Amino acid sequence: RRTHPPPSAVSPSSWRPAAPLFSFGVIADIQYADAEDGYDFGGCRRRYYRHSLGLLRGAVEEWATARPPLAFVLQLGDCIDGLNARSGGAEGALEQVLAALGQLPVPVHHAWGNHEFYNFSRARLAHTGLNSRPAAAAAGPPARDCQAYHCSPAPRFRLVVLDAYDLSILGRDPDSPRYQESLRLLREKNPNDNLNSPAGLEEPRFVEFNGGFSQAQLDWFNEVLKFSDENQEKVVVMGHLPIHPDASDRVCLAWNYEDALSVIHSHQCVVCFLAGHLHDGGYCLDSHGVHHLTLEGVIETPPESSAFGTIYVYEDKMVLKGRGRISDRVMHF
Repeated sequence: RRTHPPPSAVSPSSWRPAAPLFSFGVIADIQYADAEDGYDFGGCRRRYYRHSLGLLRGAVEEWATARPPLAFVLQLGDCIDGLNARSGGAEGALEQVLAALGQLPVPVHHAWGNHEFYNFSRARLAHTGLNSRPAAAAAGPPARDCQAYHCSPAPRFRLVVLDAYDLSILGRDPDSPRYQESLRLLREKNPNDNLNSPAGLEEPRFVEFNGGFSQAQLDWFNEVLKFSDENQEKVVVMGHLPIHPDASDRVCLAWNYEDALSVIHSHQCVVCFLAGHLHDGGYCLDSHGVHHLTLEGVIETPPESSAFGTIYVYEDKMVLKGRGRISDRVMHF
């Protein structure tokens, strides 16, 4: 809770909270498809495929009129649903989502999730509007097709976008070495005929709809954070998959989440990790003082509600103002 100085110390006009350094929008798991409502794989959670576009447009409308204007928006992955691949509607659905986001006067940074890969190959995604790497962004890991990059949208602040499906069998050519490496790892950990099933697994995150970070990406990430430490920057990291067990369930985590956490914990600069994927959302403050915020998914949000937020960044904290299913939260650092 903010504490004000005693009345004698300040004039009433200076009691107003300090203005934020900047603000940005967050939204996750829109999973738009031009289809009737359906249910999740378990058959018990309703998914509002067609309505999700309306909820996105509502978020955009609010963000576009924000004063002072936002600095950017983070779209945390799964912006269109895998249903589109079966109906042949992937290009059209993506066009609709990008057209809605295109109404924003600020950059949108996109994470790639499993549903992007149900619809498009990695090579194809690189040539869509979901390839949000700014021209001026520092180059990512050695592999050209890894969708990881970083940029500095404000002084002494850095945004790092991670590619949580760098290790994955989704969206990759089955003949590629990375596909083979990912399949080997998955089969080692998951003996089920259906690789999307966590049934009976000791480590239930090893399913096909998840992925992980290659060693090359982790090495690159470590170098970025080293630079930020040296330059006394605050860093926000985003990726589709959660990397902390207390901000997720046991299934929805990145395969090698411990490796990503270990990189973060070996530096001082990271203040927050933002993810999607788990439609219920989640949050924890970890043992190293890093906030892990998993955003509730738009796709399971009824049409009369909403699921997006705006994060206001101050010198010593980030304040999330949530809409609909997303709660307000103050994250000190």
